[in-house]
Amino acid sequence: MVDWRNAAVLVTGGTGSFGNKFVEIMLRKYHPKRLVIFSRDELKQSEMMARFSDPSLRFFIGDVRDKERLDRAMHGIDIVVHAAALKQIPSCEYNPFEAIQTNVIGGKNIIDAAIDQGVKRVLAVSTDKACQPINLYGATKLCAEKLFVQANAYGHARGTVFGVIRYGNVIGSRGSVVPLFASQRASGTVTVTDPGMTRFWIRLEQGVEFAIRCASLMRGGEIFVPKIPSMRMMDLVAAVAPGCRVEYIGIRPGEKLHEILMSDDESRQAVEFEDMFVIEPIYPSWPFRSRAGGKPPAAGFRYSSETNDWWFSEAEMRGMADG
Repeated sequence: MVDWRNAAVLVTGGTGSFGNKFVEIMLRKYHPKRLVIFSRDELKQSEMMARFSDPSLRFFIGDVRDKERLDRAMHGIDIVVHAAALKQIPSCEYNPFEAIQTNVIGGKNIIDAAIDQGVKRVLAVSTDKACQPINLYGATKLCAEKLFVQANAYGHARGTVFGVIRYGNVIGSRGSVVPLFASQRASGTVTVTDPGMTRFWIRLEQGVEFAIRCASLMRGGEIFVPKIPSMRMMDLVAAVAPGCRVEYIGIRPGEKLHEILMSDDESRQAVEFEDMFVIEPIYPSWPFRSRAGGKPPAAGFRYSSETNDWWFSEAEMRGMADG
């Protein structure tokens, strides 16, 4: 387990939606010895400085593409939570090498810097788009997952362990459909890609708490997948924009009708617990012990948004959209 009060923690992408909530929860509940926000955006960092006043905070301007800057930022760091990414699907498709530079090469730089600087734990934040990807964003995140899992072959013997969390869409985060529907509501018309679409959903605070928990639980090489509810797109429309006319615009390139958090092939490597699945490494060349207390999923099981047995009700979605 992690003694957060005596830990120096760094979060990449620290000025994003995840990073802001991570810093808020860390300061409110866990009180780390030092908390470093690493990001490219000086304006957002200045806004965070004004919002959070705590002597443990440090701010580093830097890009995960810059290994030297990561070396400097990780000096004396115990735990890294890696949330920096290019994640807008159309932007990644139009600028593919930029996505690879940040999401893949940037991930490699995180790994190398963490091992070189003696970081103890590194947790990478992934996405459901990495499971059976059909767009470049998902493909880069799948590559990043593979890098972080296999990084244990290099880091484990030197005291650095790596793990991954993978979860679905975050309610209300930047780029989320909830603020889009809310902004369209005033016009009386909302745009929907497909009426049959389903998605996994998780609150931002839940996602951050899951990351903090897994950073403490991980032994190195796991992909942690939380059990979370699904929602139907038309139920979300009814909750966020009741009475509005719906215009169907068709599924966008690189978009799925339903999302998958764990494929049937991956489930053969998985262990199921009450509130999560743990996908274990395929080729562990480092000392890896399977986690006790779980059970293998049923043969052929896949964790998909349309076959999930846990669904948000319209009332729950209305409450989340309002709050």
